[in-house]
Amino acid sequence: MDVKNCRGCGRLFNYIGGGYLLCSVCMEELDKKFKEVKQYINDNPRASMHEISEKNEVSIPQIERWIREERLTFADDSPIGIECENCGATIKSGRFCAKCKDNVAKGFGELYKENTYRPTKTTKDKAKMRFLDN
Repeated sequence: MDVKNCRGCGRLFNYIGGGYLLCSVCMEELDKKFKEVKQYINDNPRASMHEISEKNEVSIPQIERWIREERLTFADDSPIGIECENCGATIKSGRFCAKCKDNVAKGFGELYKENTYRPTKTTKDKAKMRFLDN
């Protein structure tokens, strides 16, 4: 475990890992803010990102982070959208659009295809134990 300074309040805390460099007190505060933002979005589905930020006193980058983590999602008719990290298309949640996710999945599928190499009889026949003469 590392000892780090909290980015929220500056206190020292044991950092276990995971992304947020916040102490437990600031993390609880952030979770409360998240619940407020989520409730506000449920009550006001047509609200803009700036409106959500101002009404709930949360920064726009923090809201975008929750969207990228897929903790917040928006309806298709919502004015809120972020860019796909790969192609720049507008998405409502996550890091990549559906097309880019499919391309990545296909790429991984091709990497892990079943090994097509099969030894032939000629390679088996040539494989013999050899000894060095002294």
